[in-house]
Amino acid sequence: MNNQGQSMSAQLTSRLRGYVQVTKPGIIMGNLISVAGGFLLAAQGNVDMTLMFATMIGLSLVVASGCAINNCIDRDIDAKMKRTRNRVTVTGEISVQAVLSFGIGLGIIGFAMLAIFTNSLAVLFAAIGYVVYVGVYSLYMKRNSVYGTLVGSFSGAVPPVVGYCAVTGKMDMGAVILLLMFSLWQMPHSYAIAIFRFDDYAAANIPVLPVAEGMAKAKLHIVLYIAVFALVSALLPLAGYTGVAFMAVTCATSLWWLTMALKGYRHGINLQSWARQVFGFSIITITALSVTMALDFQVIAQTPLLTWVQ
Repeated sequence: MNNQGQSMSAQLTSRLRGYVQVTKPGIIMGNLISVAGGFLLAAQGNVDMTLMFATMIGLSLVVASGCAINNCIDRDIDAKMKRTRNRVTVTGEISVQAVLSFGIGLGIIGFAMLAIFTNSLAVLFAAIGYVVYVGVYSLYMKRNSVYGTLVGSFSGAVPPVVGYCAVTGKMDMGAVILLLMFSLWQMPHSYAIAIFRFDDYAAANIPVLPVAEGMAKAKLHIVLYIAVFALVSALLPLAGYTGVAFMAVTCATSLWWLTMALKGYRHGINLQSWARQVFGFSIITITALSVTMALDFQVIAQTPLLTWVQ
């Protein structure tokens, strides 16, 4: 291959990498685990593999769409943050119009898959999560309110509920517990990020809790949210949706996470290192719970709170 061919190949590879980057693969992978957990919990051992993969792929495309459009919206604040200033929407390597079109295309395909293979309730939750993330959170709350994290936590909790409802087509107590559980988990997870990325958020003037109201309040909220998360997670086995194994895992991980969070009150502790540990263990916690609820489901008669015709 001559130099011109090598250069074109390198440019194509770089461009493809840029398109993958704007979809935020790490977020997609985390959501894949949670949607699979919700799906398998609801399936109770009777797994429709076609439905499962269609739900996972469809929702992944919807999430990728939201992330791509978020890159377009956030390009001005991304330019002020060390972590994000090299994103292709900031550097101009890929035009905003191209990324926006790419994101819209992914969303159309993702929602079409969910509409064809799942049911109206699953599609509704995916749509609500999408609108909250792209419209309410990205366009307004993230930039203007300390409650942006709370609003964003709802969209982050949608994937396991979509997986669950794709199987049941019903909004029962199991779906409600999943929604609360994953929303609560998002809060200490996000506040920990805001602490160890404090300088970035301050430079971009984003009013996350540590920047807007101080580290002391952020540490307190991390501890309180983990404690409530632990209680809500225990509702799955207490309500009969999971068994003893899930109860053991949720008690062990939540207690360890809470103990880790309380270490933030030690005198002279390095808050950035501590926050990174809290963040890292948050991922371990939610992954362990997603996997355990997928394996330790219980077959129970479920009474729907809201039934939708598929």
